[in-house]
Amino acid sequence: MSRRIVVTGTNTGVGKTVFSAGLAHLIGANYWKPIQAGLEGHTDAELVATLGDLSADRILPELYRLRTPASPHHSAEIDGIRIDVDALDLPEAGERPLVIEGAGGLMVPLNYGTLFVDIFERWRAPVVLCASTALGTINHSLLSIEALRKRHIRILGIAFIGDRNSESQSAICEIGRVRFLGRLPWIDPLTPLALQTAFKDSFVAEDFLNPQCL
Repeated sequence: MSRRIVVTGTNTGVGKTVFSAGLAHLIGANYWKPIQAGLEGHTDAELVATLGDLSADRILPELYRLRTPASPHHSAEIDGIRIDVDALDLPEAGERPLVIEGAGGLMVPLNYGTLFVDIFERWRAPVVLCASTALGTINHSLLSIEALRKRHIRILGIAFIGDRNSESQSAICEIGRVRFLGRLPWIDPLTPLALQTAFKDSFVAEDFLNPQCL
């Protein structure tokens, strides 16, 4: 059983932070976002803590807190630093599982020589791919699946976010040969209770705690 699960998305804004909050609550996990780009308003860790009803000790501190909401490599440049990819090691899982959220999609650069997917390849932890159900999701999802498989990264499954789109969901799962984990609908208003209820209705904890990774 793997106690560390990486959550990534097909693109920026797909909803993986909200998904991470729901997943952490569902399986009783801690949460870690190693690189936070953008500090105005609520950070992703703060949002996860609120929506997932996680105490402060269940939020691992970021390794990098960058001011500008942009690709990490560019945000780091603006801050006058360079991200040390060798420092991005997986923390110990501890007594709880650990949900790890990436930034943007798989091909987001950390510097001009390293992409986030390269770090995932080094970590060897199973990945949950969050995908939108909107137009264009088949292309984005299959490209992401291909990138993961090329690097022999285990795919725990795919989680869809948005309105029901059975045709696209089936096409992605069958063509990409990935397991369907569930679909999280848009929630309005988005509250901790609403998210936790929707997550329990949409996903099964055992699918994450006892994964059959592809």
